[in-house]
Amino acid sequence: QVRLVESGGGLVQPGGSLRLSCAASGIRFRIDSMGWYRQAPGKERELLAQITSGGTTNYADSVKGRFTISRDNAGNTVYLQMNSLKPEDTAVYYCRIVSAYTTYAYWGQGTQVTVSS
Repeated sequence: QVRLVESGGGLVQPGGSLRLSCAASGIRFRIDSMGWYRQAPGKERELLAQITSGGTTNYADSVKGRFTISRDNAGNTVYLQMNSLKPEDTAVYYCRIVSAYTTYAYWGQGTQVTVSS
């Protein structure tokens, strides 16, 4: 059974940094891509950053230059380094993994990030 567990969320002051981690277990397929999304209250879930199996990354304009996505060598843990955080970054952050064979997407349970003074 595939399981994604996010960690690293919390309360941070504006201008601060956080590093989110998403550890995947039960993976028995090739991963097509890994990504981070967020959902703020009353808003739709939005894609923030994505990294493909080949290492190509792309970012939403709202986080470009502030957030960096990366993964470990085994390819089953994905990270999101978040710098220069703003109050509008407050949301629940989710990781997602897409199977290369079925294109099915697996989601984590989410981790809360709150940016406030």
